[in-house]
Amino acid sequence: MLAFAPLHAAVGAAGTALTALTTLLEPIAGGAATAAAIVVLTVAVRLLISPLTVAQVRGERRRAALAPRVRDLQRRYADDPARMQSELFALYRTAGANPLAGCLPLLLQAPFLLVLYRLFATTEGGTGLLDERLAGVPLGHHLGDGLTGAALPLFAVLLAALVALAWWSSRRTRRAAAVTGAVAGTPTEGPGVAALGRVLPLLPYTTVLFALVLPLAAVLYLVTTTAWSALEQAVLRRPQGVPRDAEINRR
Repeated sequence: MLAFAPLHAAVGAAGTALTALTTLLEPIAGGAATAAAIVVLTVAVRLLISPLTVAQVRGERRRAALAPRVRDLQRRYADDPARMQSELFALYRTAGANPLAGCLPLLLQAPFLLVLYRLFATTEGGTGLLDERLAGVPLGHHLGDGLTGAALPLFAVLLAALVALAWWSSRRTRRAAAVTGAVAGTPTEGPGVAALGRVLPLLPYTTVLFALVLPLAAVLYLVTTTAWSALEQAVLRRPQGVPRDAEINRR
C-alpha cells in the first residue's frame, strides 16, 4: 500500500479541489456544478502545462524547418544507420529541437486522467462524488452499466464530440504532413518514419476508445482536454512565415 500512497494523496487532493469548485459553481450551475467543476479543473490543468505545449510547437517548427537537412543526411548515410542516427541527434541538438520534448504535455496529462478515474470509479474520493449527476446520469456511470434513460443521449453526444474532434485533429495532421513533408516536425521519409506518419494521424481516435471504458466524469475530462487541444492547434499551429525556416536551414 505504501507504493500507492502518492496516488491516494493525489486522489484526496483532487477530491478536495473538486468539492471546493463544486460549491463555488453551485449557485451558477445548479445540479451540474460537479460536471462544471471537472471542466474548470481540466482547463486549469491545461493552462498550467501550456508553456510546455508552446515549447512543443516551437520544437516541431524547428524540426520541420530542418526536414530538408534531415532528408539529406538520411540519403547520405543510408548504408550506415549508426552514423545517420548520430548525425541526426547532433543536428537536432545544435538546433535545439529535442524530438522527445513533444511527449511532455501528453505525459503530464496521464496522471490527471488516472486520478480522475480513481476519484469517480472508486470510493477513495468519497462516495458523494460517485452520486453526483449530469442530466440525471451519475458521474461514475460507465457505458457498460447500461444506456437507459438519459445515459444514451448523453454518451452519444459526448462520443460524437470526441469523434468530430479526432477527425479534425487527424485532418490537420495529414494536411500539415502534405504541406511540410513532416509529421509533428519529423520528416515522413526514412526507415520506419513513413509508418509513423501513417500511425500518428490515427492517434486522436484513441480518445474515443478510452471513452468507451471510462466513467462519465473522465469522459467529460477527455472531451474538454481534446477540445482544448484542438483550440491550441488552431492558434499555435497556424501557418507561419518562411523567413525563420529559411534562417534555420542556412545554419
